[in-house]
Amino acid sequence: MPFQIHALPAQPFAALSALSDADLSARLVQRQLVDKQPGYPCRVSLEDAQVGETVYLLHYTHQAAATPFRASHAIYVREGVASATVPRGEVPQMIRSRIISLRAFDATGMMVNADLAEDEAVATRIEALLQHPGTDYLHLHFAKQGCFAARVSRV
Repeated sequence: MPFQIHALPAQPFAALSALSDADLSARLVQRQLVDKQPGYPCRVSLEDAQVGETVYLLHYTHQAAATPFRASHAIYVREGVASATVPRGEVPQMIRSRIISLRAFDATGMMVNADLAEDEAVATRIEALLQHPGTDYLHLHFAKQGCFAARVSRV
């Protein structure tokens, strides 16, 4: 089943670079300098940040549905990057290079299925979970840290 992986839009994070460290701290955001690669996966570019780049570590609500599965977690966003446009049916290297928890949700935001995959199996598991008639969309999470990676929809 054809699928599309969606990066977060860049616009909500664009103003972070203009804020002082004190203003960022008041918003529970940390400005960090990337010191290793991989290690700072950006949810806007869907790429790992490069050594020397600036990233922001912040709290993000990725599942806003009014259900018991409402969820948020920390994410990294690279400074000054555009939102990635991932070709249909492709899984970015940033996602393929990690163990991924795939979580399937229905239209009301209730979890209906879940699985784990890594490497090339991520695409296969996405397609399989989207086959389930109750699945409306998927969330991909980095299994070790538990944080949100990207949203997936049917095409």
